[in-house]
Amino acid sequence: MGAHRRGRGLAGVSVREAAPAPAPPQRDRYFDTLRALALIRVVGYHTFNWAWAGLVFPSMGIMFALAGTLMAKSLERPAPKVVRSRLRRLLPPFWFWGVFVVLAMLLHGWMPDWRIVYWIVPLGDPPGNAWGEQAWEILWYLRTYLWFVLLSPLLLRVFRLAPLPVLLLSLAPVLVLNFVWAGPDGRIGTALWDLSTYLCCWLLGFAHRDGVLRRMRPAAVVVLSLAALGFGGWYALAHRAEFGTYDLDENPLAQAFWSAGFVLPLLWAKARFGIGFARLTRFRQTNRIVTVFNARAVTIYLWHEIALLLAVPLIDRFWDVPAFEAYLPLDSQWFLFGVGWLLIGVFVLLCGWVEDVAARKRPRLLP
Repeated sequence: MGAHRRGRGLAGVSVREAAPAPAPPQRDRYFDTLRALALIRVVGYHTFNWAWAGLVFPSMGIMFALAGTLMAKSLERPAPKVVRSRLRRLLPPFWFWGVFVVLAMLLHGWMPDWRIVYWIVPLGDPPGNAWGEQAWEILWYLRTYLWFVLLSPLLLRVFRLAPLPVLLLSLAPVLVLNFVWAGPDGRIGTALWDLSTYLCCWLLGFAHRDGVLRRMRPAAVVVLSLAALGFGGWYALAHRAEFGTYDLDENPLAQAFWSAGFVLPLLWAKARFGIGFARLTRFRQTNRIVTVFNARAVTIYLWHEIALLLAVPLIDRFWDVPAFEAYLPLDSQWFLFGVGWLLIGVFVLLCGWVEDVAARKRPRLLP
């Protein structure tokens, strides 16, 4: 039968019924929810500085694992095309954000040198001054993500040669850096540490996509997960005096093992039981929030520190209003957290459209 078929209207008139258009691909609400929670935890951590936040929910490890899964899926297409697509989606929002940060630092006495090229392609940490440090210090994630994207065609080939051995050995680089050789100084050394810390999480994303995790026995998953969590947690607490805290962000080795042990059962459960969080779509507001968080993930990540910075002087002005001083908890970190999210929402409305342009979509205030 052709693209159209004849049918009878309610009044008996012959009409053409268009064949139903193919449904757009449905997003995985399980992964989307994890990404949204990870972003909320990142903002919470930068607001409250909770050392235990990474133990409860290691956001960065989860985000790298989800990105690894999507990258393995994308590499079913030609690698150069995939890499170009990833760069196109990442760099324009980064450039747009960077224009404001660089101009602000220039106005506050910063004088760039040749390393300003890292503000064009962040293969190394972009330079800056102390005044803007809170804004640009988060760029380590974009730099690490970019390197993983560039290395993924090779990493995926190596992973598929021997998935489980490669997965287990992916924790070896951070062990070597921690106990044998600390790596070179400067940007190269920093990049090596971050890549080594989250390499296992990225490869766990590969393992999920390739069905490796689905074939693992529950007992093996439990043993490996508890072993990684146990070692990571022990190392964080045992070296608390050395690092001044048990915060995983200050301890790469503990971060690597704890994140791997946390991510493994999350992805295994998804692969084994097909968890989709489909019921989330029944709750309109919650589903909408998750949608916005995922469509504006880069915007939220880039602008959240600036939002928190601006929230402080804004709240200071509230003290000049007697009603605000009397009835609002202006000295509470939770109030700062709330105002910060309001400002993040403003940045999403003002700047989020850049992500649409980068993805070659029609720009919208909200997706």
